Amino acid sequence: MKIAIVTDAWHPQVNGVVRTLTNMSDQLRRMGHDIRVISPEQFTSFPCPTYPEIRLALASSGTVGGMLEDFAPDAIHLSTEGPLCLAARRWCVRRGRPFTTAFHTMFPDYVARRTGMSPELVWPLMRRFHARSARVMVATDSIAEQLRAHGIGHLAHWGRGVDLAAFSPDAPPPACYADLPGPILLYVGRVAVEKNVEAFLAADVPGSKVVVGDGPAREQLERRFPQAHFLGPLSGAQLAGCYAGADCFVFPSRTDTFGLVMIEALACGTPVAAYPVPGPLDILTPESGAMAGRLEDAITQALGLDRAACAAHGAGFTWEASARQFLDALEPRAEPWGPRRAA
Repeated sequence: MKIAIVTDAWHPQVNGVVRTLTNMSDQLRRMGHDIRVISPEQFTSFPCPTYPEIRLALASSGTVGGMLEDFAPDAIHLSTEGPLCLAARRWCVRRGRPFTTAFHTMFPDYVARRTGMSPELVWPLMRRFHARSARVMVATDSIAEQLRAHGIGHLAHWGRGVDLAAFSPDAPPPACYADLPGPILLYVGRVAVEKNVEAFLAADVPGSKVVVGDGPAREQLERRFPQAHFLGPLSGAQLAGCYAGADCFVFPSRTDTFGLVMIEALACGTPVAAYPVPGPLDILTPESGAMAGRLEDAITQALGLDRAACAAHGAGFTWEASARQFLDALEPRAEPWGPRRAA
């Protein structure tokens, strides 16, 4: 199958959306599918206000549509609600071409955190973007329920995976861990206001706090929390080692739709501490993570969990399964993902 994926989030950005699309595209190619990614790097772009690391493409629907016509895909997937996908959506609607979309980011909450604007003002834009989609791909039950409550239906389940060859308990920890007093508490992800990293750094718990990643809030947080260790963005074996060598992975976000970093940490045998919100509620089990209204309580509980059980749970998330769910959602005859049924 020839599949066109249009996305406003792509390399060199480092975030969950980019890593999800990259890993899934690689898996689909291994399965024999022809994948074409249309991304901002192919166009003139400008920095996103308040988040210059993200580039917004200047692309007309005619230009994007021409690229789609040249590729002649069997399926078109619009991955993000940004200007590039909006251009592709206009072309698809005008031409009567079916397309699928995905809900990767709790965009209304992100806007609220950055501007103080009510998220309810943003939801109409989300409804409009997804309204003509054949399927809206969603990672978890909790987010699916929120979308239905805001008038977005025709949902399909699309989970996430882990590269189990790279992320495992055997990954060697970084040399700097040897000099840090334990327990080592780790955060991995964007260092941005919507990720609530400040709550992790301000938590009153013993040990050393390590931050892997970059973002617009990093400089300010480094000044405010000089005792924390900021390692910058890492990937591959270095990232896996940071996970495997940590005693607890802390996920302070209240606005994520999934949290890919949580299952990467679990695959490395590292228990997760989080708030009881969508994402953690869908991923964590009592054996693999702890959730509490106070992050300090979640960290204390998580430190007592069995690392082998964490690794076993993390190993259940594979990119092969994720890719097959994606393919199922592209199929126009697929049944929509209905409301969660009572046990």
